[in-house]
Amino acid sequence: MRALMLTESFWKNRHVLVTGGAGFLGSFVVDRIHAMGGRTTVPRSAQVDLVDRGAVRQMLNAAKPDMVIHLAARVGGIGANRDNPGKFMFDNLVMGANIFEECRLAGVAKLVATGTICAYPKFAPIPFKESDLWNGYPEETNAPYGIAKKTMSVLSEAYRAQYGMNSAVLYPVNLYGPRDNFDLHSSHVIPALIRKCVTARLEGRAEVSLWGDGSPTREFLYVEDAADGILIAAEKFDSSDPVNLGNGEEITNRDLAVLIAKACGFSGTFAWDPEKPNGQPRRKLDVTQARTRFGFSALVSFQEGIRRTVAYYEENRARIDAGAGSGVIAG
Repeated sequence: MRALMLTESFWKNRHVLVTGGAGFLGSFVVDRIHAMGGRTTVPRSAQVDLVDRGAVRQMLNAAKPDMVIHLAARVGGIGANRDNPGKFMFDNLVMGANIFEECRLAGVAKLVATGTICAYPKFAPIPFKESDLWNGYPEETNAPYGIAKKTMSVLSEAYRAQYGMNSAVLYPVNLYGPRDNFDLHSSHVIPALIRKCVTARLEGRAEVSLWGDGSPTREFLYVEDAADGILIAAEKFDSSDPVNLGNGEEITNRDLAVLIAKACGFSGTFAWDPEKPNGQPRRKLDVTQARTRFGFSALVSFQEGIRRTVAYYEENRARIDAGAGSGVIAG
């Protein structure tokens, strides 16, 4: 079914440079390109510092890609954003600017970049429409990160207007799935909940502590669906208009915890800490534009996606808990 969304002849032998291609989302994007007959260059952060413009230039001159997909980011959950607002702002802002300018100078035929749902105003009307992206300030704990990422939409519009550069910026909702980051110091809500619930079950604990009061809602997109959405847009969408990627469904954190507990076999209770930040009150996307403008719709149900993610953690728990393969930052 997924193969029907992409045109094999478009991707066959196409050379795509994927920043963040060794990270969570990027690894699925790379796998998909290879499955369609394309080839990839995946710069690693240890060798290429995307905050260094000269390094970005050298990377592009050496690779000479047909297309660039920019997924690399300095990311983390509420705690990481709260502790590193300056670094998250600077690194993401400069990475985006460097990628756009050096892709322009290198004559890259197309650039596709990903923004973040954190870019939306804290009290944006539900569901979030792309037209509301600039109508207010983001939720405070992740505003620096969100603002840095949505600046790429301005870059895309400006570079298209002045230089005729073909680029697109997509806004995926919270992602989850196999290969996610399960490090409790930097992970997002689903992998953190899975790790906490499985650990509590194995240790025989009856209670798990969670941040906030459980009232915020979130929308989640399975990582393989997100990878397909990015590649469909790379193939078919030639516009600088921001476009959401999601499934259009929301769930409260309390209901999410119950769902994950059941999937993990944890039968205990949750102790919510209202002194800890909730984050943005609600998140739900209007996904009309992705469907109408380049034919993307999510395929994996939330229940099935959670089942696959729990299975992945259970199968790889020893390695993840030891620190190998956890805490991945796509960069």
